[in-house]
Amino acid sequence: MLTETLKELCALSGVSSHEDEVRAYVRSVAAPYADTIRVDSMGNLIVEKKGRIPGVKKLMLAAHMDEVGLMIHTITEEGYLKFSPVGGIDRRVLIGKAVLVGERKLPGIIGLKAYHLTGAEEEKSVPKLKDFYIDIGAKDREEAASLVSPGDVAVFDTDILEFGNGFLKAKAIDDRVGCAVMVELLKEPLPMDCTFAFTVQEEVGTRGAFGATFSVTPDIALVLEGTTAADLPDMPDRKKVCAPGKGPVVPYMDGGTVYDRGLFELLRSLAEQSRIPWQTKEFLSGGTDASAIQRTKEGVRVAGISAAVRYLHTPSSVASLADCQNILVLARRFLQAVAAME
Repeated sequence: MLTETLKELCALSGVSSHEDEVRAYVRSVAAPYADTIRVDSMGNLIVEKKGRIPGVKKLMLAAHMDEVGLMIHTITEEGYLKFSPVGGIDRRVLIGKAVLVGERKLPGIIGLKAYHLTGAEEEKSVPKLKDFYIDIGAKDREEAASLVSPGDVAVFDTDILEFGNGFLKAKAIDDRVGCAVMVELLKEPLPMDCTFAFTVQEEVGTRGAFGATFSVTPDIALVLEGTTAADLPDMPDRKKVCAPGKGPVVPYMDGGTVYDRGLFELLRSLAEQSRIPWQTKEFLSGGTDASAIQRTKEGVRVAGISAAVRYLHTPSSVASLADCQNILVLARRFLQAVAAME
């Protein structure tokens, strides 16, 4: 079931360049259904499954396994950990958040000077990254260094919760939702041969997608993602990108890609024919693996389907479970349409 798969994936740790847990999970689930599985030198998991017909076009589906997080670079004399962000994280969401550090998953808290000690001018600005630290309860540098090393990563530690009118709260919905959809598709009979690329390091520059696409060399790629919702109070209408609950997001353009017009129209018509609610981005922002895929070798025709996600890149992202289910349905229809192409 898609919801359970999504929850299991969101619970795993997979900061960019440390996607091992996610890759191992996907590989174990996909193995009974795959014809071939391989891991390339970047760490991308490439799964191939044959369908009822070979298909005229070579199709690749892509979703990234990694999530944003923190990387430790210094241990202070007092035993605190200083860090740099891995991927785009708003400093304002860090204060007081729980994290898990390193392979041992040591519990820690992101700290900052107490509010009572801040001056009037400090209150007016967002604290600088150098002012934050992670407290793992170590008594000094020696004890902390026995547990943590520079280069270790920290991931947000948060509960997964269904709430309200069919919403899910979790970390890493971007892009475990895409991974979950691809896992569920792998379990089904496919209308054509498909390659599923579970990519790495998207959050730090769509790095894994370059290598995956170069080796697969698809004619068409479908990128499954999470995207910024921004449907919040007081947000100007011109900056409201999309909204959870209004259906899958089918982009025609974003900050990194102009999507193939024919494939965009195909997805739109499929959604309307199947009575799947859908939306597009009303404010163009962000970017996905599509930007890397589109530019590989002689070029690839790309299409995208995304879930609208509130509070992206925070410990508490929010998405509509109905949207996620409809992404699966629309992706399924897309595979059937591509299989019928001449």
